Amino acid sequence: MRPVAAVAAALLLTACTTDSGPEAESRIGDSGEVTLTVWDQELVGGQDVQMEKLNEAFHRKYPNVRIRRVKRSLEDLRKALHTARVSDSPPDVVQVNQGHADMARLVAAKRLRPLDSYDHIYGWSKRYPKGLLDINSVTPDGRTVGSGSLYGVSLNGEIVGIFYNRKKLARLGLRPPSSWAGFERALAIAKDHGEVPISLGNRQPIPVTHSFGVIQDQVAGKRAVRDLFFGRGGSWTDAANLRAARTLQEWVRRGYLVAHPGKLAYDDDAFAAGEGVFLIGGTWFASGLGEHMGGDVGFVLPPPARAGGAPTTMGGESLPFAVTAESEHPDVAAAYLDFISSPQAMDVVTEAGLLPALRPRSGRPRTAVLKDVFAAWDTLSRTDGLTPYIDNATPTFPDVLGNALLGLVAGRTGPRDGMAEVQKNYAAFLTARR
Repeated sequence: MRPVAAVAAALLLTACTTDSGPEAESRIGDSGEVTLTVWDQELVGGQDVQMEKLNEAFHRKYPNVRIRRVKRSLEDLRKALHTARVSDSPPDVVQVNQGHADMARLVAAKRLRPLDSYDHIYGWSKRYPKGLLDINSVTPDGRTVGSGSLYGVSLNGEIVGIFYNRKKLARLGLRPPSSWAGFERALAIAKDHGEVPISLGNRQPIPVTHSFGVIQDQVAGKRAVRDLFFGRGGSWTDAANLRAARTLQEWVRRGYLVAHPGKLAYDDDAFAAGEGVFLIGGTWFASGLGEHMGGDVGFVLPPPARAGGAPTTMGGESLPFAVTAESEHPDVAAAYLDFISSPQAMDVVTEAGLLPALRPRSGRPRTAVLKDVFAAWDTLSRTDGLTPYIDNATPTFPDVLGNALLGLVAGRTGPRDGMAEVQKNYAAFLTARR
């Protein structure tokens, strides 16, 4: 049953508050029986747990709303979004990749609903820091990311950093790296002692993109990386990016970064099983690694290349939940977004062993590795040290950049030729956007 028009009118007249709005809540409860279809890609470990618990809690709060959850891999989710209009049951709420890879394209195609009017009700712009709001904001024409209307809210914080095996470091006489030069020395020592310094899953582009991004942030710096992502200037063939590409290839040549022979999609399973002294990966691995490795796993931010510099790394927030333009229940969908971004929801995220995008009401990390992750998030928040995921810089960048980097790792191409292909795609996109 579709909510009556009066519900929407009443919602938009509700005074702006920093909580979820008591009047808005009562209107949702009075909107009749509703099935809200939610598509997400929260498939692994604590990610799946948090969604099941949050959906159950939302239903308890609004017994008239039934959540129909559809779980898909990120790639399947992206493909399905292109055919959702002809589906018998298009989603009301969907997770959408940020940047030009997905969100901007869908905004330009009028497939997502801007959330500004609902922000006046729920106060998301007061709840989230500006840096996190910018990542989920797009101009109505889809041409500019980082300004315009808000199109989604995120549940988790994310950091791409360095997991380490405490026992292996101790046997090598090493401490967690505190400088970039010290990190590279640790990689050399691990190699000399017959260890795999960093194991790399190489079946998909994402792990190698994250490895490159960590190097790029230290070599080029956060301002240059942000300018590239937002299309404000810079080139993928400048001296800093060529140096980052050469470093990636040199790590492979020296045996520091070892492509997995089984061609894993990700490398956390191999690391949990004892392969590798270090793992470059996202904080979404922390829950599973902590479960398998206990106190033997730690997490540290990539150390800055410049002495005395503040840490910088890619990350920000998880794929945002957006309201589709096709939704027959946009008011209920907006209430769902508010519910999953509340302080109580952040407690659920924390209890599931994940990093919440916002400060939880009372939840605290329970494992040693999660304490490391929370401390790292606080550090990056204080120093403004996060850079966006660079593979979302153009609509086709996940494949173009990822394939170029896989070519570097495999030795099929050199840094200059590989980055020239990347720059060609990037320049063509910027030209078409003007």
